[in-house]
Amino acid sequence: MKQIIVHSLKRTLKVEEVPAPALHPQGLLVANHVSLISPGTEKTTAMIMQKTLAGKAMDRPDLVKRILDKIHKDGLIDSMRRVFDRLDTPTALGYSCAGTVHEVGPKVDAFSVGDRVACAGQNYASHAEVVFVPKHLCVRIPEGVDFEEASFVTLGAIALQGVRQAEPCLGERVAVIGLGLLGQLTVQLLKASGCQVLGSDLDPTKNDLARSLGADAVAVFSDLTEAAMAFTEGRGVDAVIIAASTRENGPVQIAGAIARKKGRVVVVGAVGMTVPREAYYLKELEIRLSTSYGPGRYDPDYEERGRDYPFGYVRWTENRNMDAFLSLLQQRKVSVKPLVTHRFPIQEAEQAYVLLKKHTEPHLGILISYPSAETGPNLGRVVEIVAGKRLGQLNLGIIGAGHHVRDWLLPSLLEWKAVQIRAVCTATGSHAKALAEKTRTAYCTTDYREILKDEAIQAVLIGTRHDTHAEIVIEALQAGKHVFVEKPLCLTEEELDRIALVYREKASKGIHLMVGFNRRFSPHAEKARAFFSGRKESLVMSYRVNAGSLPEEHWIQDPEVGGGRILGEACHFVDYMQSLCGAPPVTVFAQRVGCHTGGPRDEQSILSLAFADGSIGAVVYAAGGDPALAKERFEVFGEGKALAMDDFEVTEFYAKGQRGMYRSGKRDKGFQEEMNLLVTNLTRGNGAAMPFHQIEAVTRACLLAAKSLRTGRPYEIPVTPE
Repeated sequence: MKQIIVHSLKRTLKVEEVPAPALHPQGLLVANHVSLISPGTEKTTAMIMQKTLAGKAMDRPDLVKRILDKIHKDGLIDSMRRVFDRLDTPTALGYSCAGTVHEVGPKVDAFSVGDRVACAGQNYASHAEVVFVPKHLCVRIPEGVDFEEASFVTLGAIALQGVRQAEPCLGERVAVIGLGLLGQLTVQLLKASGCQVLGSDLDPTKNDLARSLGADAVAVFSDLTEAAMAFTEGRGVDAVIIAASTRENGPVQIAGAIARKKGRVVVVGAVGMTVPREAYYLKELEIRLSTSYGPGRYDPDYEERGRDYPFGYVRWTENRNMDAFLSLLQQRKVSVKPLVTHRFPIQEAEQAYVLLKKHTEPHLGILISYPSAETGPNLGRVVEIVAGKRLGQLNLGIIGAGHHVRDWLLPSLLEWKAVQIRAVCTATGSHAKALAEKTRTAYCTTDYREILKDEAIQAVLIGTRHDTHAEIVIEALQAGKHVFVEKPLCLTEEELDRIALVYREKASKGIHLMVGFNRRFSPHAEKARAFFSGRKESLVMSYRVNAGSLPEEHWIQDPEVGGGRILGEACHFVDYMQSLCGAPPVTVFAQRVGCHTGGPRDEQSILSLAFADGSIGAVVYAAGGDPALAKERFEVFGEGKALAMDDFEVTEFYAKGQRGMYRSGKRDKGFQEEMNLLVTNLTRGNGAAMPFHQIEAVTRACLLAAKSLRTGRPYEIPVTPE
């Protein structure tokens, strides 16, 4: 399918052929008929993405500081490689469109195939022939409203939320500063609310357009103060809605000057926000911010997971605002046709952005049309990259390629001449294609089953979100593929039992399964094992993790998607202790801090473990610390020896009153060694890199630890025969 893509590193914007998106349970696949370019937002986004590195650095000094911190911890080469990888990730433009429902997710019951819908959302309602959109970002288009009108739904919801924040009353006099698309819609919504409206823009033609759409008075920005006093008989306006886009502070300053005492100022557009205290203080003005389309915006529970807010408590969510705007279009209380200045078919969409960038002629509403919607959308989920791509000794399929896979795993794999990355699959077609082009694969796809049915692929690397691991692992094993899956292996004991059953059948046929417990492969782990080799006593182990908190709404914190941080990360530390003592965990007890308010569920907890050889260990997982402290410290004691490892940079050895040290020069958590062992074992026919009984023991230990946090009880971990 065709989609408009911006490449930041290459500084290009073009229409590309990419795989159609995958369908997820909580959403819809929509064949676009029309999408709307928002001149202000999209011009700004495109201009930033196409800036030089120096220009980007000047725009985001906060990111520059984070990069410098990374360089200090991980070294210059690794850090800069990751920076350039981020910049090389393509960005899809667009966030407002209308089309026809083509497929419906299994957890969606409010829509049917063939429904006409309007869609919103950055990263969802993009300029593409087919888009995936979560159900709360879709609304049905009412009778009498065409696709062009409905494509304004996002801008309409933003304008409507701004008006709601102003709380206009019948007869009030309201000023609107900035008469782009948002401002023009705001003027009409205020008129529909029974207000008298004064509009203002730097461009006289936009002032004239606002007057034609119902504004009672207009003024250029330089004359606004005088016009407002005349408009209100010297009292000042009841409310000001700022719909302008500028880094300057002028709109906020003049809003304070033209508002009446105890008036309201609502900021909808992106403007300078240095509030002049004197003007706002003397009038006791109230300043309010309007968050995009309304309540629910930026809340993953609402937008991605489909959890609605109670109607009686949150009357106007973003979805209800979208629906209300379309209703106003149907009633002809708002008109958007006069706002359209240009139309381009998707094949010629690049010209629209030339118009935005160079301002070759006046423009306002720019629409992208999709001729394929009439003949049937292109739903192809495979795009060829390198025709006739040769096969390697080990042909690998990548399923899921987030930052972790791209940053830490692929660089090592690409160093192997024996390895051929044959295919890449991600949920986002543009990301799949970009990575496939970078690694010169045969093809890219958004459907992982295309990789599983490819007989030329011998092994898959799975780096998707945690809730999909078990399903893909089982299907891959059943397809006869070797599997490397990032931790965790699964999220439930039932899934673990199913995986164990399938794997034991396939292991007899030489199929390997490996989980990304990378720390056991670090040089620090190897030296620790050598230091305690030949011991006869059990060990006492302590692993302290200064994890840093994650927002409660982060997907890892969702028990159904990420499984929480014990399953998602603490598994590393349990496996590290298992690899050192050489025995699986046999009991686990977990406790969280009491009256914990610093984060959800398992962020602040201690896991106490006993191992089959009599060793004991504790994982202190703390998310409430200061990030200046190194993340990980491991200590172990036994047979008159002691070892301390600091953040995989330095390991100190103590024995017979002497101190030794190993320093790796940078944090080395074993990613390269992990990938090297994977490739070596698969290409040379060696045994599995990790015994499955160890993988199973760690996974079950963490599942039971999470259960222990809920119940307050210790649990025995069944020991699986080797």
